Amino acid sequence: MANAPFELKGKSVYVAGHRGMVGAALLRRLAREDVRLVTVDRREVDLCNQAAVFDWFAKTRPQVIFLAAAKVGGIVANNTLRAEFIYDNIAIAANVIQAAHQNGAEKLMFLGSSCIYPKLAPQPLREDSVLSGPLEPTNEPYAIAKIAGIKMAEAYRSQYGSDFISVMPTNLYGPGDNYHPELSHVVAALIRRFHEAKVAGAKSVVVWGTGTPRREFLYVDDLADACIHLMKTYSSPELINIGTGEDISIEELALMVAAAIGFRGEIRLDTSRPDGTPRKLLDVGRLSGLGWRATTSLEDGIQLAYRAYRADSDGRHQSDLPVRDNGAILGTNRR
Repeated sequence: MANAPFELKGKSVYVAGHRGMVGAALLRRLAREDVRLVTVDRREVDLCNQAAVFDWFAKTRPQVIFLAAAKVGGIVANNTLRAEFIYDNIAIAANVIQAAHQNGAEKLMFLGSSCIYPKLAPQPLREDSVLSGPLEPTNEPYAIAKIAGIKMAEAYRSQYGSDFISVMPTNLYGPGDNYHPELSHVVAALIRRFHEAKVAGAKSVVVWGTGTPRREFLYVDDLADACIHLMKTYSSPELINIGTGEDISIEELALMVAAAIGFRGEIRLDTSRPDGTPRKLLDVGRLSGLGWRATTSLEDGIQLAYRAYRADSDGRHQSDLPVRDNGAILGTNRR
């Protein structure tokens, strides 16, 4: 039953990838629930290490798992770290899902990415479009790994009756994002570029690509709220999209970020950089039917994200951090 209620109250809840953007947002949201939060640092348990994962699960036996751990990045990272992206992400999914099954977890949510959909799939992207056509080449290894995770959750539900579900977030942004100058995602990259240009008094900022691709963006705390809602209300083998149902061009996004930061110089498009998929908008009809809609507008979310960026007191804005930290998601939005 898609609407079978699931009680979180009193349960031990493990957030895999708790130090990343999505994992941290889940912890913030779960703090409002009557649950016992469980986390573990990568220095103690590397989620790519099967023996370490199995041992930790056997000792801890979490009842509920949010599998938000992944190795992620933007176009450049996806296209240059192809072997790492497919190996690490398949290993993380395989290890955590099998360990959850072995230790009797009551429910598991696997977080995928909208890049699992074919490059030229009909828009908006419906959940049944998976595997209906070729993937976007620049992030194919990551997408294949995520599809493997989805199929694992389906298979464990089919064979063992495990209450494992999969959700597909759209492009994310917000506190805890990765602001690396080459490996970051588009919202974070634009926030950093426009901020640094404003501080330096620069006359122009370069934006990668033609500016024409259209993307949907979801504030990460809205994603966390949707995940809690679905954990409580959704139980079905079919994956479910999480997004806003609205998109914007990259050029329009750049103008919006520039306005939020107060940069008044020229925006120049570097058309030598890849655009990626022409459009990526999720069909969120299934999610809306379950009673959830995003509440943070893109304008408000960018202001909140910029405030979080400026409040990062260590001066690194995660730009020097590894892309994978305990398999943590440092961002899941893709260009």
